[in-house]
Amino acid sequence: MALIDRWAAWRGWKVDWSPEAAMPLERDWTYTRSRIGHYTRYLRARALLRRGRFPLAATLKPVFPAARWNLYFLYLPDGELHDAHRYTIDRLRWGDARLLLVVASPDPAAAERLLAMADAVVWKGMAGFDFSAYALGIDAVARHSPGAALFVMNDSVFGPFGDLDAVLADAPWALTGFTASKRIENHIQSYAFFLREVTPVVARALRPVLWVGLAYDRYGEVVYAQETRLARIAARRMSVGAFWYSDHPLGDPTLYSALAMMDQGYPFLKRKLLVRHDDMYPRATLLKLLRDHGHPLPPPAPPTHP
Repeated sequence: MALIDRWAAWRGWKVDWSPEAAMPLERDWTYTRSRIGHYTRYLRARALLRRGRFPLAATLKPVFPAARWNLYFLYLPDGELHDAHRYTIDRLRWGDARLLLVVASPDPAAAERLLAMADAVVWKGMAGFDFSAYALGIDAVARHSPGAALFVMNDSVFGPFGDLDAVLADAPWALTGFTASKRIENHIQSYAFFLREVTPVVARALRPVLWVGLAYDRYGEVVYAQETRLARIAARRMSVGAFWYSDHPLGDPTLYSALAMMDQGYPFLKRKLLVRHDDMYPRATLLKLLRDHGHPLPPPAPPTHP
């Protein structure tokens, strides 16, 4: 991804990082396939050849038939659940949806401690990133609750805020992303998405990017082989779209238009805006936003070195 930024700088493409200059977005965008360059093709082909062994996994509490499931992927390298996780779990238990937790931790003990908090729990090893968790969850729903609607999210975002069901009720697509970007190629961003109906046929259609059996251990491989291909692969068999879309070649709406989207009902806030990209918006503004939604505040940012 850093190569894209350097190439963009050479081309003279820039993004205004100021919160007053939110990136222009298209609303209710239906996926259209975009062209990719030769270097992207090379990086994708290399990534596809580097598939590794799927992480160890175990079902601790199985999925059962229900009309709707919410899948939440938690990455717990220290085995500890944080306040932000508890907030999200509470939000995802509202309404009639059942909650499926897929937990990545060094051993199953962390997942076992969450059995009382969810309707179904799957543990997986640390490898494989979020797409291995999604593959496990979608496969479980397809086999044990075929026909169920499925909302999927990972813990890279705070939320969901507001009425998630009301937002999803307006989705006209079989696969709905909340945001989509032209960065690398047109794709829906995978931190959260919604499948209107999960069946064995749907699971097979998504298998080229969500395959229980093969996974990736490098972030760049996940981006080129899975995230940026998800919409492309899904669109062969179903309708695909997103509520917000940026056609800027460096576009990431979750960063450059975070506050503007939240004013329009966007139900998430990227964690990295308070950590890695904490220079994009005033921290006090983001903390107030979390506080207004009743979300626990993250620990203070560590001091910066001169």
